Amino acid sequence: MFQFIKRHKIIFLVALVIIIGGGYYGYGKFKSGNAQVSYLTSAAEKGTIITSVSSSGQVSSSNQVDITSKVSGDITKIAVVSGQEIKGGEVIAQIDAQDAYKSVRDAQANLQSAQLSLDKLKQSASANSVLQSENAVTSAQVSLDKLKVSQPIDLEDARNALRNAQTNLDKAYSDAFNAISNSFLTLPNIITSLDDILYSDQLSASEVSLGKGQINTAALLNSTYETDQPRIKSYQTGAESDYAAARKAYDSAYQSFKNASVYSAPAAIEGLLAETLTASKAIAQAIKSENNYLNVWSDSRALRGWAVFSQITTYKTNLTTYAGQDNTASSNLLSAQITIKTDKDAITTADNNLKTLTKNQPLDLAAAEASLKEKQFSLIDLIAGTDPLDVRSQEIAIQQKKNSLYDAQKTLADYTIKAPFDGVIAAVNLKVGDSAGSAAIATIITKQQIAEVSLNEVDAAKIKVGLKANMTFDAIDGLEITGKVAEVDTLGTVSQGVVTYNVKIVFDTQDSRVKSGMSANVTIIIDGKPDVLSVISSAIKTDSNGGNYVQILNVDGQPIEQVVQIGIANDTNTEIISGLIEGDKVITQTIDSGASKTTTTQSGGSNSLKIPGLGGGR
Repeated sequence: MFQFIKRHKIIFLVALVIIIGGGYYGYGKFKSGNAQVSYLTSAAEKGTIITSVSSSGQVSSSNQVDITSKVSGDITKIAVVSGQEIKGGEVIAQIDAQDAYKSVRDAQANLQSAQLSLDKLKQSASANSVLQSENAVTSAQVSLDKLKVSQPIDLEDARNALRNAQTNLDKAYSDAFNAISNSFLTLPNIITSLDDILYSDQLSASEVSLGKGQINTAALLNSTYETDQPRIKSYQTGAESDYAAARKAYDSAYQSFKNASVYSAPAAIEGLLAETLTASKAIAQAIKSENNYLNVWSDSRALRGWAVFSQITTYKTNLTTYAGQDNTASSNLLSAQITIKTDKDAITTADNNLKTLTKNQPLDLAAAEASLKEKQFSLIDLIAGTDPLDVRSQEIAIQQKKNSLYDAQKTLADYTIKAPFDGVIAAVNLKVGDSAGSAAIATIITKQQIAEVSLNEVDAAKIKVGLKANMTFDAIDGLEITGKVAEVDTLGTVSQGVVTYNVKIVFDTQDSRVKSGMSANVTIIIDGKPDVLSVISSAIKTDSNGGNYVQILNVDGQPIEQVVQIGIANDTNTEIISGLIEGDKVITQTIDSGASKTTTTQSGGSNSLKIPGLGGGR
């Protein structure tokens, strides 16, 4: 073997490299194939969440505090005067609280309503409820069956209505052409007679007193007194003008009529109808003008005691007849025009109804089927009993209503301004009727010790008068004193571009070891909620739309996203308003055994404070 290796050293080295490389590659694949991803989880638990801000300051040598209001409104009562001694908790002023009382009443009513809903939810279904639900299912089934029967009928009725409307329109066009034809049985005679009244020589031919060969307009003018002629001439001019317009309209309509037939296109018949109606109206105007013309001439003759020509009497009688004939023709033409419009509108309506039915019938059928399924499922749920998730959801709603009531009651309490400690009223700055706001209502001088701290503008915006505080002192080990916020500056102090606000904390208890000027470490409790559901803050994630979610494991052990609504938060915990129930486990860490690191999610929050005796302090 050694002799063979010596003779084939290069081949042996190449083979050795291949064996070593293949072994390393196989080991890597084996190791990566066995890599596993695991998850660390934490359960959603109930407890108390406390949020706070911290700062350091000094024990103040000043014992004067301005009393301001947390809320705005008109002052209805001032209960103190300058120089009066006052105990902590006694009323200083009262602010109009009508809106706050209403908010409390509304919150109480909402809580009672939510509690009634929960009580009703927990009750088992009564026989009457089951019967009503069964009847609802039956009614929904009947409605669905009726719909399946009525829909084809309604659809066919709509098609018939469209066909009938089209038939009626075709008949309307035929009737319109007949009305036009009937009009041209009378209009030619009328237009000819109107021409004769003005331009024939019938008067001069029938009257001996008139010179022969005169046209009627000249004969009428010449047979009157000279002073009457201008007036007669004006009526003559009007009659001639109206006759000319009527003649023009008639000739145009008659030419169109000769070119048309009952088989002409609907648009052509509508145009001819409108043109004939226009001619009929123009003829009616010409009849009226010529009648007025003859009446003026007759009146002029009668006033002079002269006889009225018999031919004039005949003309006037004929004009009355022509007026009736023309009115009948106009009425028939207008009626035909209205009928065509009505039938066209009927076609549009029928077509729209058919389109609407065609579009809506599938939707109506789907809605009826969905309604039936909904009522069937409701009956199944009713018989099966209350869903535990529904009960839990309603319990969460009740807790939310309790929180709302608690907030409303806290706000109501702010409308009564009380002394935060024992002292003497140094000054009363406002009176009844003034508006409470940022201005100090009164100033108190106290014997109690006060600590002053400075807060940046972000933290100062969270601070209100009356908030609780904890204080420790660098000079005194183990001493912790509680207090409350008594005053917050309304105007900040700017130093090197940084805005700060001074806050005064009044000690709840006095300790002789605490001296003016000592350094004090102050933690102000901003908010606290007992008995709320919370998870570790690092488990909360934010999506691209600004919403919040956590990751939980499904039945296959794979992470899925669960949308949540969050409330207050601190460095360790975040309140969960909805989306989770107590005991749900959320992913806090992802561990990849084939990777070199563990993936975690971190998120920040306000400072946290643990209160001894309160649950959920992690």
